[in-house]
Amino acid sequence: GNGRFTLGSALARPDYDHFAVDILPVVIRYATRRGNQRGLSNIRFAVIGGGELLADRIPPASVAEIHCYHPQPYYDRRQVGRRLITPEFLQRAHRALVPGGVLVVQTDNPGYWNYIREIVPVFFDFEERKGPWPDAPRGRTRREIVALRQKLPVFRGQGHAKRDLSLEAALKLAEALPPPTFDASRKLRRLDALEREAGHSP
Repeated sequence: GNGRFTLGSALARPDYDHFAVDILPVVIRYATRRGNQRGLSNIRFAVIGGGELLADRIPPASVAEIHCYHPQPYYDRRQVGRRLITPEFLQRAHRALVPGGVLVVQTDNPGYWNYIREIVPVFFDFEERKGPWPDAPRGRTRREIVALRQKLPVFRGQGHAKRDLSLEAALKLAEALPPPTFDASRKLRRLDALEREAGHSP
């Protein structure tokens, strides 16, 4: 995205440090520029994938919240291995969060959401949210705003890291659970084009 949620959260919660990542340098440059324009000192951006970040760069029990908005579903079956939300990613997110820390997930892809509903509750006390987030009734992200304008579905949920799940148990679960091999459906790519047309307006 264009950093809309991260910038808004950093403004609204100055006592929280924010760290946002994306694999596209152009996205990070744009968000960094907007953060600098606002004089925000509690926000940092980096070009890196979320999975890579959690793999070996985040100490255990050091993060209060992890937010994943509209992770790329990858429509090409040959790119399934690049999907972000996997058992391994969730195990690492659980490890990185403080006890009871929050994971927020949002997508507009039904196949991805069905997988998320199946797999996330293994590591988190997960609840689906019906309707927009209370802090952003028009949408937390640009993609969500575009989807709502087009009356397209957006799926949301959040969960607290299970306190009784040990690191060893989480690792075993991650090894046993299925990977995200769902059909993302190329018919749903219309929203991609609409988001591109929306440009970089926050």
